[in-house]
Formats: sequence, C-alpha cells, structure tokens
Amino acid sequence: MLRFLVRRLALAVPTLILASMIIFALQQLLPGDVATALTGEERDPQVIAFIREKYHLDEPLPVRYAYWAGGVLRGDLGESIRLQKPVSELIVEKLPVTLELACLAMLVALAIGVPMGVLSAVKRGQAADTIANGIALWGLSVPNFWLGILLILLFSVELGWLPASGYVSPFESLSENLAAMVMPAFVLGNAIAAVMMRHTRAAMLGVLGSDYVRTARAKGVSPLRVTLRHALPNAAIPIITLGALEFGQLLSGAVLTEQVFSVPGFGKLMVDAVFNRDFATVQGVVICTAATYIALNLAADLLSAAVNPKLRRA
Repeated sequence: MLRFLVRRLALAVPTLILASMIIFALQQLLPGDVATALTGEERDPQVIAFIREKYHLDEPLPVRYAYWAGGVLRGDLGESIRLQKPVSELIVEKLPVTLELACLAMLVALAIGVPMGVLSAVKRGQAADTIANGIALWGLSVPNFWLGILLILLFSVELGWLPASGYVSPFESLSENLAAMVMPAFVLGNAIAAVMMRHTRAAMLGVLGSDYVRTARAKGVSPLRVTLRHALPNAAIPIITLGALEFGQLLSGAVLTEQVFSVPGFGKLMVDAVFNRDFATVQGVVICTAATYIALNLAADLLSAAVNPKLRRA
C-alpha cells in the first residue's frame, strides 16, 4: 500500500504544478488592466505605477509566476487587491460554508442515488426499475437554478417554512443553519443523486451476473444478503470514484446555486473575484480547488485499493 501511495503522490505533485501554471497564464487573457481599474476615474500615472510595482504587474509573466509560486510554498497565497485582505483569510472564511453545503448535498445524493441504483438493478425490467430511471432522468434534466427558484416559491413564499436565502453559522444557531441550507443542499444533491443512481445501477448489473453471485444464490443465501454482502461491496469502486469527483466539484463552488440562495461560499467568492479582476483571489481559490480534487482522487484511489487489492498493482 505504501508503494501505491508513493506512486499516486508522484503523479499528484506535477499535476498541481501544471494546474497552477495554466490558471496563472489564462488569467492574463482577461480584458482590462488591473492597475488602471483600481485607480478609479482619476487614473493618476503615479498611482498606476505604484500599483504595478507593489503587485509586480510590471514584471514579465514568468517572474510574476515565480513570485506567486514562491509565496504559495511559504503558505502565502497573496493579497486580495479588491478587499485588501490576505487570500488565505478569505478562503478560511468561505471554505467552511461550501464544505458544509457539499457534505449535506453528498448526504442527499448518497441517500437517494445508491439505494435507487441498487433497487433498479435488482428489479431490472420491473416497475421499480422504470420509476427509478424516470426519477434519475428528471434529476439530470432539471436545471439547478430553476429547481432552486421553485423551492423558494413553495417553501419560502407560499408556505413560509424555510428562509429564501442567506446563511447562518451553525455555531450561532444550528436549527437556523439547517433551515437555510436544506434547500440548496437538496438542489445540489438531487442532480448528483441522478448520476449516482445510474452508475450504481450499471455497476450492480455487472456484478449481479457474476459467477460468485450465482453460486451464493445456489447455496440458498437470502437475496438481501446476496445484494448487500456480496454484490454491493464489489460494485463500490466506480461509486467511490464518482463520489470523490462529485464532492470535489461541489467544493469548487456551486456557482448558480450559491447565487440563487445567496450562500457566501467559494462560488460567490470566485465570481466576484473574476468580475473585479482580483487575480490573487482567483489563483488562490483555483489552487485550493485543484489541491482538493487531487486529494479526493487520492483518497478514492486508496479506498478503491482497500476494497480491491488488485488495484494496488495498477
């Protein structure tokens, strides 16, 4: 297992470096000039020159990347030009919000998608299979922002059960926090549940036709035990991989959902930074997201190797 982990880390580090170089270079394609935008309407040449020198905007692109990469290695992600705050502080403020939303959404997705996928595979060709596929198709087809607006109209405007927007820290009030997060978590989890259901169904169908499953049935093992004890663990590898990828996508910021429900997470931070040409914030959020993706993929590889030892030789 140690050699497997070392091989995966050897691939992860170059990937992270390449991702940082790409995002740093692509930001230079954004229209407009940061120094000119920050000076306002007056555009004093001395102020513009000071800003360029302070943020190394007058240096060549490779030199600017070296300054930024050196700071990242020291734990310094730079300073937000717009907010005049360290990017690391902004990430620490916003990450718990998105992390909570992502965890709740994944709980919704797993609670709906995996049982539906197992039931659909076991009841293949029957009414339960048709209903489960119909629900999955609905989850894939409905846009998140539209579903979010409908939920707000129903549960906030008409029934008055839940707040329409905003965020309350769980340390201030756990009940108000859950009330504010339940709708955006369901909106995000609904879409992921549909994908989880389809992958779980496909994986289970492949396993249920295996020889060892037929042998277990021939020995008189109960259908429930065959499904949960023999089939589901062997179908878990693609489910684990998909779950890690989807969780990473949630952490990168569910932009539309956070905008609809005014959740102050990574998505809103990224959108505001792009519109304001706050390059340091964009770079910090993207590198944090890339590192999270890599860590989650590494965790998925380790879990998959634990489930199936054959993968340790891959």
